[in-house]
Formats: sequence, structure tokens, C-alpha cells
Amino acid sequence: MTVRRPAFVRGLCDDVGVTEQNEPADQAGTPAADDLSEGRHPTRGRVFLAGLRSTATVCLQMLLVLAFLYALMVLLAKFWVVLLPVILAIVVSTVLWPPVRWLRGKGVPAAAATVLVVLLGLGVVAGVIGLIVPSIVDQAPELANSAVDGVKKVQDWAQGPPLNVGDEQISSMVDEITDKLQKSASTIASGVFNGVGVATSALVTLFTTAVLVFFFLKDGPRFIPWLNRTMGVKHGASHIGEVLMRMWNTLGGFIRTQAIVSFVDAALIGIGLLVLNVPLAGVLIVITFIGGFIPIVGAFVAGALAVLIALVSVGLTKALIVLAIILVVQQLEGNVLQPWLQAKSMDLHAVIVLLAVTLGGSLYGITGAFLAVPAASCLAVALRYILEQVGKAAGEQIAEEDAEAAAKAAERQID
Repeated sequence: MTVRRPAFVRGLCDDVGVTEQNEPADQAGTPAADDLSEGRHPTRGRVFLAGLRSTATVCLQMLLVLAFLYALMVLLAKFWVVLLPVILAIVVSTVLWPPVRWLRGKGVPAAAATVLVVLLGLGVVAGVIGLIVPSIVDQAPELANSAVDGVKKVQDWAQGPPLNVGDEQISSMVDEITDKLQKSASTIASGVFNGVGVATSALVTLFTTAVLVFFFLKDGPRFIPWLNRTMGVKHGASHIGEVLMRMWNTLGGFIRTQAIVSFVDAALIGIGLLVLNVPLAGVLIVITFIGGFIPIVGAFVAGALAVLIALVSVGLTKALIVLAIILVVQQLEGNVLQPWLQAKSMDLHAVIVLLAVTLGGSLYGITGAFLAVPAASCLAVALRYILEQVGKAAGEQIAEEDAEAAAKAAERQID
């Protein structure tokens, strides 16, 4: 009977130069005393040094990987003006692709189907803007007057117990704010001119995105076959093509799922706002729908804005009712609707989602917060694929459900 060392011990022994030998065991199943001699086993010092060398190697490899990722982020930041339209076009294409695919399946030429769907999408966006802008123009003066009344109410409340803030203190606070605004007049003026540049850049980005959407929808199905031919893959798909296909499916599922969740939120909250006669209800409905695409943060900001407008315009009681409606709807969304719909489209923990939104928002503002979760889901897809290939190379058995999911993902092709 022979006893073999554990795998990690064999690895350390290989590092320190000790060869594998058969180890006779006594009747109790433990190595014989003669086998514990100095020549058969490494010393503690040699084991420690071998572990230290392995740790140093791993740390150096991690530093190289982190340096590469940092250089990649710097490079991407340099080309962000070009990358942003491409990323936005991919996101929009995942939304518009199903109707384009349906039209092409009915025999409509690719270019005609793409133009029809893009024009229809632009018409929907223009119609929504046309509906909410007049509402803002009509109700903005009333809302401004209500805001002034609200400020007066807050001032009267502050002057009473328990705060008992005097007129002189309030006047000094107002004067201090005015002084700060006057001192930063140059900064505000430069910000206005910068805003003109930002608006111009936004128009260029939107135009570029629209053009890219057209070509992605028209010629996108040719990309994976071209990539496979370029990589020399005659049958099946290359690793890059497979990962890109899985990312596309995950991104499309996420966008469509989030659109459904956002629509339900906007509809339920909008009904409550309309029943309570809250001003700018149409605008708040649109903001709630758009905010739904920024998980956690978007819902909080949209809900806070709705409560604030209700508090200023219709009073504290109705504002509390609006707050209750928003909390109930968000609980329904977070505990029932969203987990059920996103179970098959995305597999990210809520902590990952929150950290991704925070990081994206801090780096790239509202655009980064919007794109954070899709980017995190795509990275998760790539990581799962790498781990899957590592498991196959290691001879591990993949669970049946994982194997079925991988097979279904491999069978999905963009027609």
C-alpha cells in the first residue's frame, strides 16, 4: 500500500526539488517513521521560500495585468469621443433589432426594413418630446409660483419653534449665497460657453449614433461570419465570436427587460400622479421611465423629484401619498417584477449593480451611470466564458444546466 502526498504538498516539493516517491504506510495508515527523514521531506525554510517565490510570481503577474488594464482605460479615454457613439448605437440596435429581423423575415429588403424601423423610432422619440415640452412651458410659471410659496412656508416654519431662526440670520444666509454666486460669475459664464460646446458635441454624437445604428442593423448579421472567416474557423464559432454573441444576447435581454420594468413603474406612478393632480405629471412619467434604465439610482432620483414637485405644488398630505405610491411600486419592482424578468437575462448581484452604477457615474456622469450595468453584464459574460473554458481544459464536468445554456447560446445566430 502506498500513500501519496496531497496536491499542494507535491507542488511545493517540486519547487524545492524533492521527487515523488512511494511512501509505505504502517497498519494505522500513517507514513512510517523512516519516511520522515531529512532526505525525504523539505525543511520548513525551503517550503516557506518556495511559497514566497510562488506568491511573488503571482503578485508580479497581477501587477502586469493591472498595468495593462490601466493603460487600456487610458487609451479608451483618449478615444471616448469615438467610442461613445459606437456604444450607444449598439445599445439602441439591441432594442430595434427584433422588429428589423421580423421585417426581414417577411421578405423586406435589409435597407428598407432598417430605414423604416429607425424612422419609426425617431418618430416615437419626437412624439414624446412634443407631448412633454408644451406641458413644461404651460405649467412652469405655476410651478415657480408654488416654489416661491413653498420657500415662504419653510421660512415661516424656520422662524417658529423649535428652531426660532431670526430674520437677521435668514438675511445673512441669503446674502452669503448671493455673494458666492457673484464671486463665481466668471465660472458660471465660462460654464455657459462650455455648455454650447457640449450641446454641439451632443448633436454630433447623436447624428453619428443614428448613422451607426443604421449600418449596424443593416450589415450587423454579417459581422460574426466575417469574424469567423478572419479567424480561420470554418465550422462553429471562434472564441471571440462566441463571446460577442453571448454579450449581444445578454445586452438585448437586459435592455428589453429594463424597458418593461421601467414602463410598469412609469405607468403605475403616473396613474397616481394624475389622480392627485400633480403638475408636470407627463414630464415625471417620462423621467421615471428613463430613470428606470439606471438601476437603483435612477428610481431614487425620479421618485425624489416627483415627491418634491408634489410637496411644492399640492401640499404635504398629497406629497406623502405620492411617496407611499412610489415606495410600493418600487418594492413591487425590486422584489417581484425585476428578479423574475431578469433571472434569464442577467446574473448580477445587487451589490455589483450598485458599485457599477456608482463607478460609472463618478467617471462619466449620467452617461456612465446609464452604461454601467450593461458594461458590467458584458464583462460578467466574458468572465463566465473564460471560467467555462478553464473548467473544460481542467477536465471538470460542467453542470447540465450550464451546458444546456451554453449550447443554446451557441445555437443563437443573427439571421
